[in-house]
Amino acid sequence: LLIFSPVCDIEVPERLSSSYEQLRSYHLVERCVHVPAREGSEEEILLVHSLEHLEVAKSTQTMNEEELKRVSENYDAFFFHPSTYRCARLAAGATLQLVEAVMSGKVRNGMALVRPPGHHSQRNAANGFCLFNNVAIAAEYAKLKYGLQRILIVDWDVHHGQGTQYIFEEDPSVLYFSWHRYEHQEFWPSLKESDYDAVGLGKGKGFNINLPWNKIGMGNSDYLAAFFHVLLPMAFEFDPELVIVSSGYDSGIGDPEGQMNATPEVFAHLTHFLMQLANGKLCVILEGGYHLKSLGESVCMTVKTLLGDPVPQITGEMAPCLSAVESIQNVRAAHKPYWKWLAYEGSFSSFKQMLLINGFIQKLKINKTNTKRFLELHMKNILFPVPPIKTATTGSESSEHFLPEHVQLVKEMDKTAVKALVSGFYADLVKEDKTLLSLGSMFVILDKILKKEVCNGIAASPTAALSAAVALRHSVRFGFQRVLCLFVGDMQMIPNTEDGFIFVLTHLLLLLKDAEGNDFFSAVLGFILPVAYSYQPNLTVIAVGPNRSLGISGISLLVALLQGLAESRIFAVIEDTEISLMQSVAKVLVGASTPPFGIYVPPTQEKVNKIKALRNQFQQEWKMLQCSGKLSDFI
Repeated sequence: LLIFSPVCDIEVPERLSSSYEQLRSYHLVERCVHVPAREGSEEEILLVHSLEHLEVAKSTQTMNEEELKRVSENYDAFFFHPSTYRCARLAAGATLQLVEAVMSGKVRNGMALVRPPGHHSQRNAANGFCLFNNVAIAAEYAKLKYGLQRILIVDWDVHHGQGTQYIFEEDPSVLYFSWHRYEHQEFWPSLKESDYDAVGLGKGKGFNINLPWNKIGMGNSDYLAAFFHVLLPMAFEFDPELVIVSSGYDSGIGDPEGQMNATPEVFAHLTHFLMQLANGKLCVILEGGYHLKSLGESVCMTVKTLLGDPVPQITGEMAPCLSAVESIQNVRAAHKPYWKWLAYEGSFSSFKQMLLINGFIQKLKINKTNTKRFLELHMKNILFPVPPIKTATTGSESSEHFLPEHVQLVKEMDKTAVKALVSGFYADLVKEDKTLLSLGSMFVILDKILKKEVCNGIAASPTAALSAAVALRHSVRFGFQRVLCLFVGDMQMIPNTEDGFIFVLTHLLLLLKDAEGNDFFSAVLGFILPVAYSYQPNLTVIAVGPNRSLGISGISLLVALLQGLAESRIFAVIEDTEISLMQSVAKVLVGASTPPFGIYVPPTQEKVNKIKALRNQFQQEWKMLQCSGKLSDFI
């Protein structure tokens, strides 16, 4: 405990112990590989910090209270205790142990529960509860030991990690992204260089991304919009070899520091997206988080996702607030000179004149004193039993040699039963016997998904579009009221259903039928994911047909990204000639890392213009598309 400062009342040991207890209560601890902590060595700390800073910190171990108070006064919001130096070395060492385990292949990903936090700490100064910059030391260590040339640091703490920014602002090998409560420089650390126009210095220009939140109360949709319209396009273009998260949960609901409204499951979604980068090499390092219940639940949501559990349905209205859209647009404008994906986005008009317009209602209004009770009820509503089996398909024993070992083979439906089912409900869709018989595998896999016996499934079909059409109607008959269907490839058939529950992304044909290389990211991140999250389906059906120019890695990544929706319920129907595609999609469905996409090629101006036109056409209906625009778009 810090022995004399009331300012530090919130930075308490219970932050770790209560988070660990919450992990135990969800039986997550026993599912993780335990990596022993160690102290970071002086040499490792000196990868980032000055010798003078190290010596001052070391000297505090034998100081009395008066001396500690005097040395602490040299720093902003930092207070020494005789144990601080050793605790900070343990926090840095534990972070390095996780990076070592991930980079060596011992584990795919992981989380380090450490304190003190690190992201405010600078080369020569402690700051804001932080003595050593754990994440910065980890990045330099990974560069030195493993020769990494591209590391992404994502800082979702509610405070700006100015220490990390200062350390890497001239370094193009580290892409640093931070969103933070800013309120036009009114909120701590109240720095001009925390604003959106601080893009890096020298060779590092374009590699420092600040997304300032100028209002409190930001929620799930604001955070997702920031990922769709800023971070993810930059991250995929950057193509990191390692992703490190400065994981502060003071950006979550109930936190006295952040005063934001994001609920714990949003961190599952953010984690899920980052897992699709760097071949899954993801290290999540605890920073802030001061409401113990909110912190514990958010930690659990992160760890569940890292373990590969289905992602819970996101809650709240899927519409970013006007202030968030303003910040997103300003960041995109500031970074336009540095990023290929922004090259053809056109001019960005300033949103400054809109600040007084209340275009959107706030998503969640919760009395802070009731946060603990709210979260208890909320988690009961969003948590669900994980199906015992991840992925199902049909096929003979010979299928086993090319499908991943964790895919469960199920028996096809009896042909007589298929005929009876089709003649009863789908006779208008199915005209040929050959097609009819191929539906036997589709029905049995889909039924297992609908009954929640498996998370997802994959079926081969001679006519993927027709199978998808039957699957849609079958799902609605079963009671699934919001089904999202995506078509990839040359398929003329769009399901003709008599109910109003199904949303078919017909424009996916336009966007993905002729998508080449990295037009994919503009289509998926700029249109498909925002629309899908706006819609919030409870089942996703993806049909892959012939004559597609989108490669296997692109389709696999699309499937992986869509697993954030509908509690990860996905049914993939693939033309039966596509054996290698079946393999790759099946691997993604069982939880393997997505294959690398390849060298980034910027989208063509024609494609960017098509997607912009679609965004403008649909953003009133699907609010997550809103990332820029004119004043009239929001009134």
